[in-house]
Amino acid sequence: MSLPVAFRPEARAELIDAWTWYEEQRPGLGDELEACVEATIGAAARSPAGYQRVYAEVRRALVKRFPYGVYFIVEGEVLLVLAVAHTRRRPHYWADRIRTSGPSKNEEGP
Repeated sequence: MSLPVAFRPEARAELIDAWTWYEEQRPGLGDELEACVEATIGAAARSPAGYQRVYAEVRRALVKRFPYGVYFIVEGEVLLVLAVAHTRRRPHYWADRIRTSGPSKNEEGP
């Protein structure tokens, strides 16, 4: 059984920005990134405790084929995606997202 998934608005924007960048590099590559991120989130939603804690209760799931990590917490019965972050840029820039309000009700699922 998978947990339902919600995105922080910033995480959704990061995924869109990454998709745009990859799509500009080669048409279709953005879609490949999106598919890999969705697969990563799906796996995390099925077994969140199987991923390494990297900061307080935040866990990270690495995206295959792309240098990105999905940073998430489990809030109640929901997997909340805090960030879709490039693994070589600004570590822990997203940390303040765990202390602020959760996603809007319209920011669900990939």
